[in-house]
Amino acid sequence: MKQKPRMEINETTSMFLLAGPIFMELLLNILLSNVDTVMLSNYSQNAVGAVGNANQMMTMFVILFNVIAGATGVVVAQYLGAKKTENMNQIYSLAVIFNLVLGILLSVIVYFTAGGLMKILKVDISQVGDAVTYMKIVGGFLFLQAGYNVMVQILRCHGYTRIGMYISLAVNGLNIVGNWLFLYGPLKYLNLGVAGVAISTVTARTVALTVALIIFYRLKIGTISVRILRPFPTKILVKMLRIGVPSAGENLAYSFYQLMLMSFINPMGASSANAKVFASALMSFSVVFSNALAQATQIVTGHLVGAGREEAADKRVMKTLRTALPVAVCIATINCLICPVTLKIFNCDAETMVLVRQILMVAILIEIGRTTNLVIIGSMKAAGDVLFPVFIGMAVMWGVGITVGYSCGVLFSLGVAGVFMGTAADECTRGVIALLRWRQGKWKGKAVVKK
Repeated sequence: MKQKPRMEINETTSMFLLAGPIFMELLLNILLSNVDTVMLSNYSQNAVGAVGNANQMMTMFVILFNVIAGATGVVVAQYLGAKKTENMNQIYSLAVIFNLVLGILLSVIVYFTAGGLMKILKVDISQVGDAVTYMKIVGGFLFLQAGYNVMVQILRCHGYTRIGMYISLAVNGLNIVGNWLFLYGPLKYLNLGVAGVAISTVTARTVALTVALIIFYRLKIGTISVRILRPFPTKILVKMLRIGVPSAGENLAYSFYQLMLMSFINPMGASSANAKVFASALMSFSVVFSNALAQATQIVTGHLVGAGREEAADKRVMKTLRTALPVAVCIATINCLICPVTLKIFNCDAETMVLVRQILMVAILIEIGRTTNLVIIGSMKAAGDVLFPVFIGMAVMWGVGITVGYSCGVLFSLGVAGVFMGTAADECTRGVIALLRWRQGKWKGKAVVKK
């Protein structure tokens, strides 16, 4: 396969070309997650909550992979924008190998601590067994996700955003078939249940990483090799960690925050835990459009900042926000109105359905703040302004989100919807602060590489 000419990314780049494939990739990933939930809900309601809790905990570990994966996206985009490509193979090799080693280490930790982690979350006794089984299998192979996260960032920064979409499409199909085989098909007799779903997930991730690596070489984007890291590029690693650690720190703080909220919800009973999973599945559709636009804008911002064109980056970000906000709110509103119909797909009981409806009403407010954060904070990171989102994130999440969530959900007995009120307060507060900082221009002059 001959290498196609690299897309020239600047303020005139069509957002449809960049965001369209990312949107489809995210949508396919959401469909994958929801298909898992639908299949499990028809197999066992307890399995839904079990897998939901396991995934909530593993999200925290996946965020650690984004220390390097997120930094890779910023560094590669800025270096390409500045036309400095002589060290690209070192960056690729360092990012992929570092993340794989970290992934293997964390996979071992998750495998041996799965039971203890579920106790921390106060998972309902009826769901603990399945949750631990799922964590041991999927968590034991988390390094696959670590490698794929880096590869997809590299491909996107070179303008190949469609590749992630195609891989997601293939992985979705493979995962659905695998789930069917173990839950309802010829392999049903093995009685693996949640373990079968976990095996299907691991198989799909193996294929995703393998295909991404093959495409990387077929397109002749670069080379990944341990030999390229001799002598070891310490300066590049330090530069990437300076970007990645604060960026991932914000996400890690958010993940711990979500785990804390889950520990409020689990004692409310299995119905509340299941409602959280079902509501999150439906809410994911509200954010997919704005998330795709935010990721595409982050790529463009990185290229523009690397090229020294900060004013053009400012205009691009504001235009994205004006587009994404009304769409996200509209989708969240529709989601709430039609949930009595969509929830029938998940085969949930009447009590759970009422709880989900309450959560989705609160979710309309959540999407206003979350969309603003995705667009603004993502672009801040692309511009090199990585410390502020961490500090403000930790302060607001734990100062506002936890306080409001616990007060409304537990003290005032508003249940799971009350806990989500904490998330709404957190997202909206951070959104306002991030927007004010962006408009003040304090992100300027923080580029990783100078033109």
